Amino acid sequence: MNRWHALASAFFLTAGLAACAASAPPATSAATHGTQPPGADRDAHGCIGSAGYAWCEGTGTCERPWELASRQGFANTREAFEAYCGKPAAR
Repeated sequence: MNRWHALASAFFLTAGLAACAASAPPATSAATHGTQPPGADRDAHGCIGSAGYAWCEGTGTCERPWELASRQGFANTREAFEAYCGKPAAR
């Protein structure tokens, strides 16, 4: 009877593992959900808005407004960023 238990246990363990592997959920992608992957929201200048970047004409590059404000010593407000950069930030 010991041998029978060992064989039955091995069979059920193997069957259980096979069932778990076969029932894994399918891989999902942005295409199946109709959304863009993170970082795919670049504006006309290549700035990634979802990462906090906005175009700054004054520096000629994508900037994070709060980081630029800290570096340059102006208030961390939209108005101050727009005044420093020379045109409105991406909204």
